[in-house]
Amino acid sequence: MSNIGPILLALLQAVVLLALAPFFTGMSRQIRARMHSRRGPGVLQDYRDLVKLLKRQSVAPEASGFVFRGMPYLMLGVMFVLAMALPVFTRQSPLSPVADIITFAYLFALSRFFFSLSGVDSGSSFAGLGGAREAMLGILVEPFMILSLLVVALVEGTTSIGALGSGIGNGYGQCPLAILLAMVAFGFAMFIEMGKLPFDVAEAEQELQEGPLTEYSGSSLAILKLGIGLKKLVVAQFFIGVFLPFGAIGANPGVMDVVIAVVALPVRLAVLFALAGLIENSMARTRYIMTSKVTWVGFGVAALSFVFYLAGL
Repeated sequence: MSNIGPILLALLQAVVLLALAPFFTGMSRQIRARMHSRRGPGVLQDYRDLVKLLKRQSVAPEASGFVFRGMPYLMLGVMFVLAMALPVFTRQSPLSPVADIITFAYLFALSRFFFSLSGVDSGSSFAGLGGAREAMLGILVEPFMILSLLVVALVEGTTSIGALGSGIGNGYGQCPLAILLAMVAFGFAMFIEMGKLPFDVAEAEQELQEGPLTEYSGSSLAILKLGIGLKKLVVAQFFIGVFLPFGAIGANPGVMDVVIAVVALPVRLAVLFALAGLIENSMARTRYIMTSKVTWVGFGVAALSFVFYLAGL
């Protein structure tokens, strides 16, 4: 019976993040519209779109296989498990066996692999092009994402996400410069995983970033879009839980600590999404072929944080 509490907390926080996902994707769209001097569809539009899509029949191409049909459920399932394992309301993860940066990296890579493969499995050349683009983006971003997390793990002496957040929550005493640079590098990776410019086309998402979604329709498209939206919240909350765990519930919490943790969750996510939206819409567009040169900046910052760790700074 003692294990029921953490499991219920894990389910609760995953359901909360899942329910907030369409709101924050709509918020990003609204920020984009306002910065383009447009009214925009409103922050609740994604909820309305999901309801309409769930009522419609899902039609798959004749050439598609089981990967294409099963990928929406795999994407949503993987992201839901990660949302359960993250430290959201507390500094410690409710699912400690899963809450490991290595497990996190593998599950993230698994969802990206099948997302890319689904484009090829659809039989559409356009969706296959989008899948190849997604796979290349993973090759560019995952090395310095993992390197930045490795630096923090070396500093704190653990790969547990909850332990990392708890250690950093007590201060940046050990190797503060290394942790700060690792935070910048992971923040850059988070920006890429959220599909921001120049890693997406702002007003033509179906052209590049969501190329594998071309052949999806109806309920399958709704589930996949919900999974992609949850992915953005998962990577944002991972950044908060590891590098900015302040405001989360620690040991021996009081009533006020619980209230602060509940209020802090949407506020911190809103700040991150707002900053990402402002940065995205303040950048000039560039050709996608140039993104590999941009990601070298993130890898350089992550490598520099590792050097600072070796130097004890």
